[in-house]
Amino acid sequence: MSAHRLGGTTALITGAGAGIGAATAALFCQEGAAVLLVDADADALARTQAAILQAQPTARLACVTANVADEAAARAAVAQCTSQWGALDVLVNNAAMRNHTAAADATPAEWQAMVGVNLVGMSNYCAAALPALRKSGAGSIVNVSSCYAVTGRKGMALYDATKAAQLAYTRSLAFEEAPHGVRANAVCPGSTLTDFHVGRAQNAGKSVEQLRSERRDTSLLGRWASPEEIAWPIVWLASGEASFITGTTLMVDGGLHIM
Repeated sequence: MSAHRLGGTTALITGAGAGIGAATAALFCQEGAAVLLVDADADALARTQAAILQAQPTARLACVTANVADEAAARAAVAQCTSQWGALDVLVNNAAMRNHTAAADATPAEWQAMVGVNLVGMSNYCAAALPALRKSGAGSIVNVSSCYAVTGRKGMALYDATKAAQLAYTRSLAFEEAPHGVRANAVCPGSTLTDFHVGRAQNAGKSVEQLRSERRDTSLLGRWASPEEIAWPIVWLASGEASFITGTTLMVDGGLHIM
């Protein structure tokens, strides 16, 4: 038996081109899994794959460029996984889109776009993956939501609403899939210093140090998380170490939800 948490397993990770998804992919490989990376950005996928293989030359990796809102692409990605490695044991739904429109100003088209990725996209991959996850005998789904699914802020109503819906979906999925041996859990990250946030800050003329100082009051720990600090709990929930955990929302936000 492998000493690695995920030894001998196969995983599919959406939104794996950067940030939390890329960090999760690297740790899954490190922990012994074969991993299919899915992202809408082909260049980002290539960078992630190259970085992982440079650090882990024997990593078992494959990439699929797809928008998660594409149901057919979801089925094709799962089929590639099972064809290439014979199984699918873990699904991590990390892909998401953001919108900064105030609730009063949001258009139906903006809502539909958000729901299409953050909810329908997640559902596409769950539906496509469940037959294989059931065959696994120990299938695990980890949905990456947000700490703002359970607390409030301004300017992100569309994003936060879809993230809250992901938690309800995860609980229902846990009920439905328990008889089939599939666990479903959600992780709610807090402020995480990803390339996305660094890029936005730089475009606004801010340094990374300025960016860091702006989030000191959004966690009890007084700092941003690194992507790896979110990825490790995802690894754990996906693994057999969390075999008696399902339907759970794990807050990985430095205590923001109790502030």
